[in-house]
Amino acid sequence: MPTILLTSRSLAMLRAVAAGRADLGAGSEPDLRVDGLPCCDQPAAHQLFHDGLVRPAHPARPGHWSPAELTPEGELALGLPAAA
Repeated sequence: MPTILLTSRSLAMLRAVAAGRADLGAGSEPDLRVDGLPCCDQPAAHQLFHDGLVRPAHPARPGHWSPAELTPEGELALGLPAAA
């Protein structure tokens, strides 16, 4: 797997996802909300999705939202212990 360089902002987004405070909009370029508010850096949010660090917790129809969750790669990026 290639090394992914994360900015402080991207790491903060990952921490919000890990804390259960984030949602992803359905679509190929899913937008990120934190605490119900649109994230200020949607291109970075899109990159986290395309890099495979975050994903929707369950499928959603276009125009709807799903809780965001970290992938195993996202957990690794934050230095979290691997899920059993």
